[in-house]
Amino acid sequence: MSVKQPNKTESRTLRTIRVGALARVEGEGALHLEMDGDMVREARLEIYEPPRFFEAFLRGRSYQEVPDITARICGICPVAYQMGACHALEKAFGAFDDVDPAIRRMRDLLYCGEWIESHVLHMFMLHLPDFLGFESALTMAQQHGETVQRALRIKKYGNDLIELLGGRAVHPIGACVGGFYRAPETAAAHALIPETEACLEDMCALTTALAELVDVPDLEQDYEFLSVCPDDQYPMNLGRIKSNKGLDIDQDEFLDAVEEEQTEHSTALRARVLGRGFYLVGPLARLNLCSEQLHPRAAEVLEQVCRTIDRPLPWRNTFLSLHARGVETVHALALALDLLKAYRRPERSRIPLTPRRGAGGHGTEAPRGLCWHRYETDDEGMIRSARIIPPTSQNQGVIEQDLRALGAQVVDMPDEQAALRCEHLIRNYDPCISCSVHWLKFTRSWS
Repeated sequence: MSVKQPNKTESRTLRTIRVGALARVEGEGALHLEMDGDMVREARLEIYEPPRFFEAFLRGRSYQEVPDITARICGICPVAYQMGACHALEKAFGAFDDVDPAIRRMRDLLYCGEWIESHVLHMFMLHLPDFLGFESALTMAQQHGETVQRALRIKKYGNDLIELLGGRAVHPIGACVGGFYRAPETAAAHALIPETEACLEDMCALTTALAELVDVPDLEQDYEFLSVCPDDQYPMNLGRIKSNKGLDIDQDEFLDAVEEEQTEHSTALRARVLGRGFYLVGPLARLNLCSEQLHPRAAEVLEQVCRTIDRPLPWRNTFLSLHARGVETVHALALALDLLKAYRRPERSRIPLTPRRGAGGHGTEAPRGLCWHRYETDDEGMIRSARIIPPTSQNQGVIEQDLRALGAQVVDMPDEQAALRCEHLIRNYDPCISCSVHWLKFTRSWS
């Protein structure tokens, strides 16, 4: 963290706070905040990782390769990329409605594993130290060792669930367009039931305990929340895309409602709703839009949390994302328990596909928010074009808006404390910076 010191000709109220490398986030990013008194002149989340060009090198590949390639975009949420790719390509082939209900349940179960391991990692290892005043999870564990151990057990369970369906816990290889290469044996799935039950009880207790333990800074904002919104279940794999400000579109219409833009300080493309502005995706958006579809066990925990913090929904404070992730983890564990108890190895784990020329767009709910894909294919199922809009790039604009709003709160803080509070705000979004970097539009001609 570096602070620009004003010279004799500058106003003594000018401050520049810069954190060159954000801690406890995935990827490489910086914070730049310029203040004049209590006014924020500039707020930037600088994403400086080089472009990764995933969309470009997917071109010319077979559709069969896409789920495994896109999974390599992120080691924490590979399932989100696989599921978005599979659904979009099934639409391109006209096979989306042919997917068996048993396959859809397996996809939900796989996604539960990712939500559990990702949410718990962020909540307890990356984010909770901010609220409790520790520099890291290691120092926090000295006073809250039991909490950390319980969280690590739940995270391991999430990895085990991914391995059950995906073949391995990191960059799983079991999913394919049309379903899965193989389905788990019934006995293997049922063997996870006791641990699921134990982790569910632990997560309920941890989530309600955090509501009592954590003091949340006040930062109410008029967000436009956006997520997949199914009619009959909590957002995950299926549903129309909706917002609290009137957006209600089919998945394939996403690019007609949202535009991406490039900024000089970021190698990620920011996104905004056409005609309005930036929007927020992720657990806070999902919870505010679709709380009525929560699993009954998660709904009970949400009610307890709301009473404890004395804040009914909707929550418009980004610092409440910690509690939203806790409720969603309870939901994922409770849903996984139901799916495991009902699981019987299906007769087929994937549907037959006939490649064809077509196009399809679909987004699913990664732990960090909507991860949207669109692919065009030729007659043999080779990829002609690819478009991926990850959640962190969609949230970049609203993060910078939050930093501007936070400026009035940090103006009287010492520089180091102000910088830490700004980092804390950014970590509320659990940014996956490497995911956000894909493709840039080059306008300069080189001679």
